[in-house]
Amino acid sequence: MKKFTAIIVSRIILLLVPLVSLQANNSAAAKPNIILLLADDLGYETIGANGGTSYQTPVLDQLAAGGMRFTHCYMQPLCTPTRVQLMTGRSNARNYIDFGQMDPKAVTFGNIFQTAGYATCVVGKWQLGRNPKLPQVFGFDEHCLWQHTRRPPRYANPGLEINGREKNYNQGEYGPDIVNDYAIDFIVRNKSKPFMLYYPLMLTHAPYQPTPDSKKWNPNAVGESINKADAHFGDMVKYMDKLIGKLVTTLDAEGLRDNTLLIFVGDNGTGNGIRSSMGDRTVIGRKGSTVEAGMHVPLITNWPGRIAKGKVCNDLVDSTDFLPTMCEAMAVPCPATEQLDGRTFWPQLCGQKGLPRDWIYAWYMPHASRKTKATEFAFNDRFKLYSDGTFFDLVKDVDEKVPLRVPALTGDAAAGARSLQQAIDCYKDARPTTL
Repeated sequence: MKKFTAIIVSRIILLLVPLVSLQANNSAAAKPNIILLLADDLGYETIGANGGTSYQTPVLDQLAAGGMRFTHCYMQPLCTPTRVQLMTGRSNARNYIDFGQMDPKAVTFGNIFQTAGYATCVVGKWQLGRNPKLPQVFGFDEHCLWQHTRRPPRYANPGLEINGREKNYNQGEYGPDIVNDYAIDFIVRNKSKPFMLYYPLMLTHAPYQPTPDSKKWNPNAVGESINKADAHFGDMVKYMDKLIGKLVTTLDAEGLRDNTLLIFVGDNGTGNGIRSSMGDRTVIGRKGSTVEAGMHVPLITNWPGRIAKGKVCNDLVDSTDFLPTMCEAMAVPCPATEQLDGRTFWPQLCGQKGLPRDWIYAWYMPHASRKTKATEFAFNDRFKLYSDGTFFDLVKDVDEKVPLRVPALTGDAAAGARSLQQAIDCYKDARPTTL
């Protein structure tokens, strides 16, 4: 316990100094709020605004119509690697420990916003370590979480951890409802001060079970092996959209909507084997894979009066980019550029060109304890190069079935390979020997 207390104190000292002048010049009432929603196992193809035709997502479609959506946002292929990058703004090559863990010494956006005077809260799926103090260590005043100190059922009759207390439900409750209600309560209780809500949703991760709106909903169901079927995935997508709608309605009712930036993004591709349609095109979920369908996710941003309506951005966005973007949007001091791998896309949200990425780099080894070799690669919207020299033209071969020989490349492909190799080389000494 002393170890975690020391970490908290040292982090506060580290972050406090640059905030003194900022807090002197800005009243709490003038600061905007921010909500980051992270869907679980939800690929780009699932959202109607992106051209998806299999599922009903009216709330997200409306948010996209009233804001900006991105066509080229990519996360890591699996949940924990993405969450570590998202929360720290740093590549997994620098700070990834193992699946289900995050280094307690890491500085997250929770720490940054908490030190800036924001009320901070995390609700939903945790999966970043079982020590009860970790949400506090990572900068969150409050939490309502699944898979924190244990792994009970998450959907019908769930088990959650709420502000350090384990609580089991057995009266037909639905886990995502409980978590969403807590998020709404946090917003209402903190409407007079700036708040930062990080909401990694439990939906739409397997097991694919009925929701309370499904015909096969069973309030007496216990456990995650009951009534599983891929057919329920669509119900889960629809229910997730409904819960987000309740949150947006609360912002409207409390007069907070125009002062709140909403960001919605997926954590990785759709679950393996889930078939979704985009008109005549079928996309098969490839969660865990480094191909397009394992990493391409929806990204929708909305802030009335600040982000123009109905805009589409084709720039590359990576999971490390959210921390610096959130800091710039809220005018909160951000760690130095050399301490981050992320690149802010706030200028694009404001209608400016910004400094778009030329490539995305990925270091992917979710189960580090197994001593497997990391999969390392870089890509842009046309080409992809792995560190072992495997090269693909993504326009002609999106599923990466036919690798091309780099020595035989010419023209744009040869130039692309050189550029992507330089990107990989930027990280050749990034991995600390102590990890």
